[in-house]
Amino acid sequence: MEERLQKLIAHAGIVSRRAAEDLITAGAVTVNGQVAHLGQKADPAKDDIRVEGKPLPKQEPARYYIVYKPRGVLSAAQPQPQHPDLPVVTELVKSNLRLYPVGRLDLNSEGLVLLTNDGQLANQLTHPRYGHKKTYKVQVEGNINEEKLNRWRSGMQLPDGFRTSPCSVKVLNYGRDSTWLRVSISEGHKRQIRSIAELLGHPVWRLIRTHIGPLEIGELPPGQSRELSNKEVEVLKQELAKQQQIRAKSKKRKKRG
Repeated sequence: MEERLQKLIAHAGIVSRRAAEDLITAGAVTVNGQVAHLGQKADPAKDDIRVEGKPLPKQEPARYYIVYKPRGVLSAAQPQPQHPDLPVVTELVKSNLRLYPVGRLDLNSEGLVLLTNDGQLANQLTHPRYGHKKTYKVQVEGNINEEKLNRWRSGMQLPDGFRTSPCSVKVLNYGRDSTWLRVSISEGHKRQIRSIAELLGHPVWRLIRTHIGPLEIGELPPGQSRELSNKEVEVLKQELAKQQQIRAKSKKRKKRG
C-alpha cells in the first residue's frame, strides 16, 4: 500500500515527520534509485526506499518511555560531535529500539522527556500548530512581583523578535532570595522561559519540566525512566486527536469568515 514518504520514514522511527520532510527536500531520500520529492508516495513492500543511502528499516513496534532528564544530559538520540563527552538522554533507557526524544530540554534544564520510536506521534506533540501545553517548575532569582508576573502572563517580546503568547504563571513559593513558579505554555520557542525571566530581571536558577500534555513526571527520580502504560498511551493519543479536531474546526471557521 502506497503512503507518503514522510509518513513511512516517521513510522520507521528514523526521524519525526517534519524532519523527514526536510530530508526529502534536501534530496537525502531516494525511491528505486531516484531522488524523491515532497508529497511522493511509495510502497515499502515493493519499492526500494533509502534515507541517506540506507534502506528504510522495517517498522518497529511502537514504544513510549518517560525519562527524567537530569541537568548535564543532552536531549539527543545520539552523542553529539560538538559535545563528545556529554551523555545523551536515550542512554537512560535500556532498549534496543531506535528511540528519539520528544520535547527537547536545554542542557541545564531537567525533567520530563518522552522517548519513542513513533515518529507520527512525535511530530504531533512537537509541532507548534498543535499547541500542546507543557508545564514547568521554575526557580528564579529574587522575589518577583505581581506587575512583572502579569507582564509574563500577557506575553512578551523576546530579543530575537518573537512575541510569546499569553500563558499561565503561578507563584508556588517565595523564598528568602528566590521564587518558585509554575509556568504552563503552549509553544516551544528556544529558551523561552529563560529569556523572559532574564528580561524581567529574575534569571532562572532551576527549570524542571513536569508535564507534556497529559503526561507527568510524577515521582520519577532524576536519571530514571519508565515505559508508559497502555492507558497512558491511549490517553495521550486521545488528547492528540482532540487537538487535531480543535485545529480543524478553527480552520473551517476562518475559511467561513
